[in-house]
Amino acid sequence: MAVVRDLRVLLRLSDFRRLLAVRLLSQCADGVYQVALATYVVFSPEKQTSATAIASAMAVLLLPYSLVGPFAGVLLDRWRRRQVLLHGNLLRAVLASVTAFLMIGKVPDWLFYASALCVTAVNRFVLAGLSAALPRVVDGERLVMANSLSPTAGTLAAVAGGGLAFVVRLTVSDTDAAVVLLACALYLCAALVSLSMAVNLLGPDDGLGRSRLAGALQGTAHGLSAGIRHLAEPQRRKAAWALGSISLMRFCYGALTVMVLMLCRYAWSSDPDDGLALLGLAVGVSGAGFFVAAVVTPWAADRLGPVRWIAVCAAVAAVLELALMLPFAQLTTFTAAFVLGLVTQGAKIATDTVVQACVEDGFRGRIFSLYDVLFNVAFVGAAAVAALMLPADGRSPGLVVTVSVIYGAVAGAMVRFARR
Repeated sequence: MAVVRDLRVLLRLSDFRRLLAVRLLSQCADGVYQVALATYVVFSPEKQTSATAIASAMAVLLLPYSLVGPFAGVLLDRWRRRQVLLHGNLLRAVLASVTAFLMIGKVPDWLFYASALCVTAVNRFVLAGLSAALPRVVDGERLVMANSLSPTAGTLAAVAGGGLAFVVRLTVSDTDAAVVLLACALYLCAALVSLSMAVNLLGPDDGLGRSRLAGALQGTAHGLSAGIRHLAEPQRRKAAWALGSISLMRFCYGALTVMVLMLCRYAWSSDPDDGLALLGLAVGVSGAGFFVAAVVTPWAADRLGPVRWIAVCAAVAAVLELALMLPFAQLTTFTAAFVLGLVTQGAKIATDTVVQACVEDGFRGRIFSLYDVLFNVAFVGAAAVAALMLPADGRSPGLVVTVSVIYGAVAGAMVRFARR
């Protein structure tokens, strides 16, 4: 396979191997930590979970990415990136150990969430540092290949970490704090591997004439505003419509995610461990949909065009989500999880293509930062809306119908735009 051949070529580069090892360990630890946080909030026997608690956990996991992300690059152009990877992972290990202590002790929820928020905020700097450092360990000819394979490998590591957390939680220890301590160990391993690289290897270079920090931060805010104005230009409307559509589809996916969490916890099982196993199955089925989307979308978008493919994805979701979710049965819901994983990821891949094609190169970074903000805020907003609509057991026909209507509206709007 071409992917295996490309990866074999990259792995001959020793510095790339070390940077990739840091990424894999860091993102595996992220997957473990995030699942531990979710299971503590949703599946702890001593806690009466509510949709509001789930929404709060999602905000803790995702909002730092949106709020810190656009400004992380400003600081990464001032700090030694090797040191960011070292100290960032060490700091996360310490903060995660605090989270484990708070899980064991009887503390107010806000203190637990504050600890988790600090861990995920530092995470944004580590991930951005990994991306910024990549050109320092790969030559120009292989950079596109590395940009394709390295983040994908990191995502797979995060998924593997989540699976490892499920296994540990269900078979080795029924304490979420033990799972968090596993994440601590992986963060420490990532920090140790970063020490194998020279301090100056990953940059940034000295003497680049960088502006003052306050001015750079202000410039970042102005840059995002300029990106929004760029999207408003008539020739960029396709990108603006695609971003609006994927944000609404992400909103729908987030609302249904909270519903499935509540169904697993209360409607389908009275045992938290059984509910956790059901959630793991739902996540795996949805992940299979993501994988199928990666295979199908290039073919479908090439024949239909990215805009029409987004419309098809939304239309399929509108019909099948309504038919499969309303019975609130396990089999139909897991089938819906697969479908929604496929159409959500398919629409995202198409949106990425539209943005890359329609946006000028000088604005592309800012638009993708805006894209990141919209994507995560939509998911958190959906969790908040679901918290208001869902009953205790998660069965809400009103939410299912609302989501179906939103999917249908997205499909209709994109069809009309394609015809214009």
